[in-house]
Amino acid sequence: MEGITFERQFRTPYSEGYAINKGEDRLGRVDLHYASEVVYGTLIVETEISEDDISDLIEQIDDQLVLTADVERDDFQITVFQGKEVGFYSDDYSDEDEDAENEAEED
Repeated sequence: MEGITFERQFRTPYSEGYAINKGEDRLGRVDLHYASEVVYGTLIVETEISEDDISDLIEQIDDQLVLTADVERDDFQITVFQGKEVGFYSDDYSDEDEDAENEAEED
């Protein structure tokens, strides 16, 4: 697939997460987890793409992200999901909801 870019969202000593973009559009995300000899991945594509495009995308992830991570690996195993994002939640989000509920109760 042409025009694919990866934007790192987080990095820990044993994992990384990337947003995947095609041009200006978000295509999905990939989370990579580095074990002792295997790299595990979870790929979520948010649009319908062909099996060939999924294979190409996995190859790009392997070439551009996994192989450049300076981690020895014997295998790269990736699970692919196709769907859409329904929301983003965090503690800050929950705290805002709780504050709004408390304000409503006081009124």
